[in-house]
Amino acid sequence: MSTRPSKIVCVGRNYAEHAKELGNAIPDRAILFIKPPSSLAALNQGISWNLDLGECHYECEICLQIAHPLSQEKDPIKALEAVGAVTAGLDLTLRDLQGDLKAKGEPWERAKAFDGACLLADWIEIDEIGDLQELELILNINGVERQHGFSRDMIRDIGTLLVEINQCFSLEAGDVIMTGTPAGVGALRANDQLTMKLITQSGEYDWDTFVKA
Repeated sequence: MSTRPSKIVCVGRNYAEHAKELGNAIPDRAILFIKPPSSLAALNQGISWNLDLGECHYECEICLQIAHPLSQEKDPIKALEAVGAVTAGLDLTLRDLQGDLKAKGEPWERAKAFDGACLLADWIEIDEIGDLQELELILNINGVERQHGFSRDMIRDIGTLLVEINQCFSLEAGDVIMTGTPAGVGALRANDQLTMKLITQSGEYDWDTFVKA
């Protein structure tokens, strides 16, 4: 599936350990924000950002691609039927800038939606995935494991999450859902080499990218 998304819906604090590491409370409803299609970048182009804006943090996530429109769907099983493909992705965050925006009560877009703030690996068709609640995600940087999470550990399972999102946003074919990041986020450094691995019931997939010098 290669349809360009109309939007990328991102979920904050969907893993308890990640909320804890940032000193945040576990939310009573999903924290949702949107990245525009202009934030997409190819893995082989590498990672870059405006260094004057401070540190850029990696957040590796399980990502879903919507295959057909959803609007006000309240049945988690039917919502899951709209998922057409799965992959791993990086939600990049300008953490210093985000902290400043939060302190002023301002929106996060400057820190989350900049050009190149979303990197998605190759899509894996849903028929090749198996149970979406049995996915394993690993991020290695320079050969060292930094993040390791399981979809079953999400605060909201994927079906429930899709329903909650769909009460706020109609989803179109090609739209992307970034389902939240497990614990272990941190700052990127020049020349870092990143490998994302997604383990499913039917196989393992891995992809590489890097931080530009």
